[in-house]
Amino acid sequence: MQTPMAQKKIIPIVPENELPEELGACSSAEPYALMVLGDSMLPEFEEGEIIVIEPEGLARDGSYVVAWHKDEYIFRQLVQHNGRWYLKPLNDIYPVDEVPGLEVVKGVVIQKKKPGDRSSAKFYV
Repeated sequence: MQTPMAQKKIIPIVPENELPEELGACSSAEPYALMVLGDSMLPEFEEGEIIVIEPEGLARDGSYVVAWHKDEYIFRQLVQHNGRWYLKPLNDIYPVDEVPGLEVVKGVVIQKKKPGDRSSAKFYV
């Protein structure tokens, strides 16, 4: 008896910006990790630490966030003062930037950890 050939399923390869909305939406909501570079967020965040970002996280006054500002992504503390929003570095040698609103926030830091040190995890939820 002959077995039927398995049907081949064709999976198209398309650029990310051409994905159907129902396929692209899931991945954009997934948490992701970044490595801290530089000293703008010292003393809380040291260079080389790993931060976990929740793209759908609740951004509020005092949250640590990744934001799109001045044509680049930036890691800062979100601060509200007199009804205005600011991206504030923890290291005072860097400037505080006013932003038009919460739409610049692309994710909220929910955790940090030093690579190779399981006991160093700290959560921000």
